[in-house]
Amino acid sequence: MPEIRWERMTGPELKALAAREALAVLPIGSLEQHGPHLPVWTDSLCAHEIALRGAAAAGIPVAVLPPMWMGLSEHHLPFGGTITLDHATFHAVLRCVVRSLLADGFRKLLIVNGHGGNIDPLAVSARELAVEFGIPVVVTTWPNLAPKEIAAQLATQPGIQHACEGETSLWLALDAAQVRREKLAETISNPPPNPPPGMVRFWSFEERAPRTGVRGDPRAATAEKGEAILAAVTAALAAAMRDPALWSTPDDVWAPGRAQR
Repeated sequence: MPEIRWERMTGPELKALAAREALAVLPIGSLEQHGPHLPVWTDSLCAHEIALRGAAAAGIPVAVLPPMWMGLSEHHLPFGGTITLDHATFHAVLRCVVRSLLADGFRKLLIVNGHGGNIDPLAVSARELAVEFGIPVVVTTWPNLAPKEIAAQLATQPGIQHACEGETSLWLALDAAQVRREKLAETISNPPPNPPPGMVRFWSFEERAPRTGVRGDPRAATAEKGEAILAAVTAALAAAMRDPALWSTPDDVWAPGRAQR
Protein backbone atom coordinates (compact mmCIF):
# COMPACT_ATOMS: atom_id res chain seq x y z
CA MET A 1 0.00 0.00 0.00
CA PRO A 2 1.37 3.49 -0.86
CA GLU A 3 2.50 5.61 2.05
CA ILE A 4 -0.14 8.18 3.06
CA ARG A 5 1.38 9.70 6.20
CA TRP A 6 3.10 13.00 5.47
CA GLU A 7 5.58 12.70 8.34
CA ARG A 8 6.87 9.35 7.10
CA MET A 9 7.69 10.58 3.60
CA THR A 10 10.73 12.38 2.29
CA GLY A 11 10.73 15.77 0.59
CA PRO A 12 11.22 14.26 -2.91
CA GLU A 13 8.43 11.75 -2.27
CA LEU A 14 6.03 14.52 -1.31
CA LYS A 15 7.06 16.57 -4.34
CA ALA A 16 6.22 13.60 -6.54
CA LEU A 17 2.88 13.17 -4.79
CA ALA A 18 2.03 16.84 -5.31
CA ALA A 19 2.84 16.45 -8.99
CA ARG A 20 0.14 13.75 -9.13
CA GLU A 21 -2.41 16.30 -7.86
CA ALA A 22 -2.68 14.54 -4.52
CA LEU A 23 -5.15 15.62 -1.90
CA ALA A 24 -3.62 17.05 1.28
CA VAL A 25 -5.53 16.17 4.44
CA LEU A 26 -5.16 18.05 7.73
CA PRO A 27 -6.73 16.46 10.81
CA ILE A 28 -7.59 19.02 13.48
CA GLY A 29 -8.46 18.21 17.06
CA SER A 30 -7.72 19.75 20.43
CA LEU A 31 -5.89 19.20 23.68
CA GLU A 32 -8.62 19.41 26.29
CA GLN A 33 -10.23 17.64 29.20
CA HIS A 34 -12.39 14.63 28.40
CA GLY A 35 -13.78 13.86 31.82
CA PRO A 36 -12.11 11.65 34.43
CA HIS A 37 -11.83 8.63 32.11
CA LEU A 38 -10.44 9.72 28.69
CA PRO A 39 -7.13 11.34 27.69
CA VAL A 40 -6.91 14.99 26.72
CA TRP A 41 -5.66 13.84 23.28
CA THR A 42 -9.08 12.37 22.35
CA ASP A 43 -10.21 14.76 19.61
CA SER A 44 -6.80 14.84 17.94
CA LEU A 45 -6.37 11.07 17.99
CA CYS A 46 -9.86 10.44 16.58
CA ALA A 47 -9.52 13.01 13.78
CA HIS A 48 -6.10 11.65 12.79
CA GLU A 49 -7.15 8.01 12.85
CA ILE A 50 -10.29 8.68 10.81
CA ALA A 51 -8.31 10.74 8.29
CA LEU A 52 -5.78 7.93 7.90
CA ARG A 53 -8.47 5.29 7.46
CA GLY A 54 -10.35 7.40 4.94
CA ALA A 55 -7.19 8.08 2.95
CA ALA A 56 -6.25 4.40 2.91
CA ALA A 57 -9.70 3.51 1.56
CA ALA A 58 -10.02 6.34 -0.98
CA GLY A 59 -7.90 4.82 -3.73
CA ILE A 60 -6.46 8.19 -4.83
CA PRO A 61 -3.17 9.98 -4.08
CA VAL A 62 -3.46 11.40 -0.56
CA ALA A 63 -1.03 12.83 1.99
CA VAL A 64 -2.30 13.04 5.58
CA LEU A 65 -0.55 15.64 7.70
CA PRO A 66 0.10 15.13 11.41
CA PRO A 67 -2.85 16.39 13.44
CA MET A 68 -3.09 20.02 14.43
CA TRP A 69 -3.49 19.39 18.15
CA MET A 70 -4.61 22.81 19.37
CA GLY A 71 -8.03 24.21 18.63
CA LEU A 72 -10.47 26.57 20.29
CA SER A 73 -11.04 24.96 23.68
CA GLU A 74 -11.28 27.81 26.18
CA HIS A 75 -14.66 26.47 27.30
CA HIS A 76 -12.89 23.43 28.78
CA LEU A 77 -10.32 25.34 30.85
CA PRO A 78 -12.25 25.03 34.16
CA PHE A 79 -11.59 21.26 34.25
CA GLY A 80 -7.81 21.32 33.75
CA GLY A 81 -5.47 19.82 31.18
CA THR A 82 -6.59 22.10 28.37
CA ILE A 83 -4.34 24.06 25.99
CA THR A 84 -6.14 26.39 23.59
CA LEU A 85 -5.63 28.92 20.83
CA ASP A 86 -7.66 32.07 20.28
CA HIS A 87 -9.48 32.55 16.98
CA ALA A 88 -6.97 34.95 15.41
CA THR A 89 -4.09 32.55 16.08
CA PHE A 90 -6.12 29.54 14.92
CA HIS A 91 -6.84 31.16 11.57
CA ALA A 92 -3.26 32.38 11.24
CA VAL A 93 -1.89 28.86 11.74
CA LEU A 94 -4.31 27.48 9.15
CA ARG A 95 -3.29 30.22 6.73
CA CYS A 96 0.37 29.31 7.14
CA VAL A 97 -0.45 25.64 6.50
CA VAL A 98 -2.26 26.52 3.27
CA ARG A 99 0.57 28.79 2.09
CA SER A 100 3.06 26.01 2.80
CA LEU A 101 0.97 23.46 0.91
CA LEU A 102 0.84 25.77 -2.11
CA ALA A 103 4.60 26.22 -1.97
CA ASP A 104 4.94 22.44 -1.87
CA GLY A 105 2.75 22.10 -4.96
CA PHE A 106 -0.49 20.86 -3.38
CA ARG A 107 -3.67 22.47 -4.72
CA LYS A 108 -6.49 21.06 -2.60
CA LEU A 109 -6.98 20.59 1.12
CA LEU A 110 -9.42 18.56 3.18
CA ILE A 111 -9.66 19.38 6.89
CA VAL A 112 -10.98 16.56 9.08
CA ASN A 113 -12.14 18.10 12.34
CA GLY A 114 -12.65 16.22 15.58
CA HIS A 115 -13.62 19.01 18.01
CA GLY A 116 -16.98 20.75 18.32
CA GLY A 117 -15.43 24.05 19.36
CA ASN A 118 -13.64 24.25 16.00
CA ILE A 119 -16.77 23.92 13.83
CA ASP A 120 -17.79 27.58 13.55
CA PRO A 121 -14.24 28.97 13.28
CA LEU A 122 -13.36 26.41 10.60
CA ALA A 123 -16.41 27.33 8.54
CA VAL A 124 -15.22 30.94 8.39
CA SER A 125 -11.55 30.05 7.89
CA ALA A 126 -12.24 27.61 5.05
CA ARG A 127 -14.33 30.22 3.27
CA GLU A 128 -11.69 32.94 3.59
CA LEU A 129 -8.74 30.70 2.72
CA ALA A 130 -10.44 29.39 -0.41
CA VAL A 131 -11.07 32.84 -1.84
CA GLU A 132 -7.67 34.18 -0.74
CA PHE A 133 -5.59 31.36 -2.22
CA GLY A 134 -7.86 30.12 -5.01
CA ILE A 135 -7.88 26.45 -4.00
CA PRO A 136 -10.66 24.26 -2.61
CA VAL A 137 -10.46 24.08 1.18
CA VAL A 138 -13.09 21.62 2.38
CA VAL A 139 -13.96 21.01 6.04
CA THR A 140 -15.80 18.11 7.59
CA THR A 141 -16.41 17.34 11.24
CA TRP A 142 -16.30 13.55 11.35
CA PRO A 143 -19.53 12.85 13.36
CA ASN A 144 -21.42 14.65 10.57
CA LEU A 145 -20.20 12.16 7.96
CA ALA A 146 -22.47 9.32 9.03
CA PRO A 147 -24.98 10.60 11.62
CA LYS A 148 -27.62 7.90 11.05
CA GLU A 149 -25.09 5.08 11.24
CA ILE A 150 -23.57 6.56 14.40
CA ALA A 151 -26.97 7.02 16.03
CA ALA A 152 -27.84 3.40 15.28
CA GLN A 153 -24.88 2.27 17.41
CA LEU A 154 -25.62 4.41 20.46
CA ALA A 155 -27.95 3.33 23.25
CA THR A 156 -28.00 6.45 25.43
CA GLN A 157 -27.66 9.44 23.08
CA PRO A 158 -28.54 10.46 19.49
CA GLY A 159 -25.02 11.37 18.38
CA ILE A 160 -21.45 12.13 19.44
CA GLN A 161 -21.29 14.52 22.39
CA HIS A 162 -18.21 14.85 24.64
CA ALA A 163 -16.30 12.06 26.39
CA CYS A 164 -19.53 10.17 25.84
CA GLU A 165 -20.69 6.71 24.81
CA GLY A 166 -19.45 7.37 21.27
CA GLU A 167 -16.00 8.80 21.98
CA THR A 168 -15.38 6.23 24.70
CA SER A 169 -16.35 3.47 22.26
CA LEU A 170 -13.79 4.79 19.78
CA TRP A 171 -11.05 4.64 22.43
CA LEU A 172 -12.09 1.09 23.36
CA ALA A 173 -11.73 0.12 19.70
CA LEU A 174 -8.45 1.98 19.12
CA ASP A 175 -6.57 1.70 22.42
CA ALA A 176 -8.63 0.33 25.30
CA ALA A 177 -5.76 0.71 27.76
CA GLN A 178 -6.24 4.50 27.61
CA VAL A 179 -9.77 4.32 29.05
CA ARG A 180 -9.83 4.67 32.84
CA ARG A 181 -12.69 2.23 33.30
CA GLU A 182 -12.55 2.52 37.08
CA LYS A 183 -13.61 6.17 36.65
CA LEU A 184 -16.71 5.52 34.54
CA ALA A 185 -19.00 5.68 37.56
CA GLU A 186 -17.78 9.25 38.16
CA THR A 187 -18.54 10.60 34.70
CA ILE A 188 -22.19 11.68 34.84
CA SER A 189 -22.66 15.46 34.85
CA ASN A 190 -25.30 17.46 36.65
CA PRO A 191 -28.13 18.75 34.41
CA PRO A 192 -27.08 21.82 32.35
CA PRO A 193 -29.09 25.04 32.10
CA ASN A 194 -31.93 25.11 29.59
CA PRO A 195 -31.64 28.43 27.69
CA PRO A 196 -34.29 29.51 25.17
CA PRO A 197 -33.78 28.20 21.62
CA GLY A 198 -32.28 30.38 18.93
CA MET A 199 -29.92 32.26 21.26
CA VAL A 200 -26.13 32.18 20.92
CA ARG A 201 -23.67 33.06 23.68
CA PHE A 202 -20.54 31.64 25.30
CA TRP A 203 -21.02 28.76 27.76
CA SER A 204 -18.11 27.02 29.45
CA PHE A 205 -18.30 23.30 30.09
CA GLU A 206 -18.60 24.11 33.80
CA GLU A 207 -21.98 25.49 32.76
CA ARG A 208 -22.84 23.01 29.97
CA ALA A 209 -21.67 19.85 31.76
CA PRO A 210 -21.49 20.73 35.47
CA ARG A 211 -19.27 18.76 37.81
CA THR A 212 -17.55 16.29 35.42
CA GLY A 213 -17.20 18.02 32.03
CA VAL A 214 -18.81 15.02 30.30
CA ARG A 215 -21.81 15.28 27.97
CA GLY A 216 -23.44 11.89 27.46
CA ASP A 217 -23.16 8.55 29.26
CA PRO A 218 -19.88 6.70 28.58
CA ARG A 219 -20.90 3.71 30.69
CA ALA A 220 -22.65 2.18 27.67
CA ALA A 221 -19.52 2.26 25.49
CA THR A 222 -18.11 -0.88 23.83
CA ALA A 223 -15.30 -1.60 21.42
CA GLU A 224 -17.81 -3.12 18.98
CA LYS A 225 -19.70 0.16 18.79
CA GLY A 226 -16.43 1.96 18.19
CA GLU A 227 -15.48 -0.31 15.31
CA ALA A 228 -18.90 0.13 13.70
CA ILE A 229 -18.67 3.92 13.99
CA LEU A 230 -15.16 3.92 12.51
CA ALA A 231 -16.28 1.77 9.58
CA ALA A 232 -19.23 4.02 8.73
CA VAL A 233 -17.26 7.25 9.01
CA THR A 234 -14.32 5.84 7.03
CA ALA A 235 -16.55 4.83 4.12
CA ALA A 236 -18.21 8.24 3.98
CA LEU A 237 -14.90 10.10 4.20
CA ALA A 238 -13.29 8.01 1.45
CA ALA A 239 -16.26 8.71 -0.82
CA ALA A 240 -15.95 12.45 -0.19
CA MET A 241 -12.24 12.37 -1.02
CA ARG A 242 -13.12 10.86 -4.42
CA ASP A 243 -16.04 13.19 -5.16
CA PRO A 244 -15.04 15.64 -7.94
CA ALA A 245 -17.83 18.03 -6.97
CA LEU A 246 -15.82 19.05 -3.89
CA TRP A 247 -12.56 19.76 -5.66
CA SER A 248 -13.36 22.33 -8.33
CA THR A 249 -11.45 25.63 -8.25
CA PRO A 250 -13.30 28.28 -6.21
CA ASP A 251 -14.87 31.18 -8.06
CA ASP A 252 -12.49 34.16 -8.00
CA VAL A 253 -15.08 36.48 -6.47
CA TRP A 254 -12.56 39.13 -5.37
CA ALA A 255 -10.96 39.60 -8.80
CA PRO A 256 -11.07 43.19 -10.05
CA GLY A 257 -14.05 43.60 -12.34
CA ARG A 258 -15.46 40.21 -11.37
CA ALA A 259 -19.01 41.53 -11.57
CA GLN A 260 -18.46 42.74 -15.16
CA ARG A 261 -17.58 39.35 -16.62
